[in-house]
Amino acid sequence: MKIGFSIPQYARLASDAGQTARFARELEAAGADSLWVGDRLFAAVDPRVGYGGMMDTIPEEFNSALDPFTLLGVAAGATERVRLGTHVLVATWYPPVVLARALTTVDVVSGGRLLPGLGVGWSPEEYESVGLEFRQRGKRLDETLDALEAIWTTDPAEYQGKLVTVPRHHANLKPVQRPRPPIYLGAFSEAGLQRVGRRADGWLPILMPGQPDIDGLRGQRAIVEKAAVEAGRDPKAIEAIVRVNPAKGDAPQTIVDDIKRVAEELGFEHFFIEQMYTDDTVDQAITSAKALLDLLGER
Repeated sequence: MKIGFSIPQYARLASDAGQTARFARELEAAGADSLWVGDRLFAAVDPRVGYGGMMDTIPEEFNSALDPFTLLGVAAGATERVRLGTHVLVATWYPPVVLARALTTVDVVSGGRLLPGLGVGWSPEEYESVGLEFRQRGKRLDETLDALEAIWTTDPAEYQGKLVTVPRHHANLKPVQRPRPPIYLGAFSEAGLQRVGRRADGWLPILMPGQPDIDGLRGQRAIVEKAAVEAGRDPKAIEAIVRVNPAKGDAPQTIVDDIKRVAEELGFEHFFIEQMYTDDTVDQAITSAKALLDLLGER
């Protein structure tokens, strides 16, 4: 089993950003397999859509958020082995050339350790802030993925879509991972899960400890696999990396038991644990992560 952890990025942990390198070094030394960041621009005061579909509610932890690319750069420079993932970058916020440059930089700086997880987000207000149409996010993601493919695998590179344009240009610098880094997609809707099956290298489901929805995860995976077969792809080649979202007060043993149960029943092998809801300082996050690794038998 592979176990990773979120890099301190949100809420109270954001104020401890100066400890990012130490956090990354200590968790790598403790046996973590991966380190992860997310992507938030802000938390709207009066949101039209809440987090995870909750009515007009966004967790207060999102009131403070650090830049994901900066954190990945710091972590890359402080480590040698752990994979560096995004769960998820809202790919549609970025012009493809900007996104490709940032992701290529992380992959080159880290020596080929990037795990890019991409998605479409859920906040209309964040889309408004970058001048984009929220209702076009699915189509924009498809075109962005096509544009990344062109930038990463051809030189000169160009792409012309209805929403995204990449002028013909020299694209000499490529990621270390060839022909490109594996693309993981975060998705929960049927359309999003079908997109995973049609074109992604991996899928990023979510597990809530204390209430693991085994049947729900099984059903989501069935949609992914059906879409893969219909697209002529091998569904077994689509790797799942499961984000574990503990709540404040969740017992470490409960978290561990649920991870082991999901691994046993569904065959998932790679998990990462989000700590923004459970820890207030980087020291606490390091201590908690090491304790979970011990309970999971990964140290």
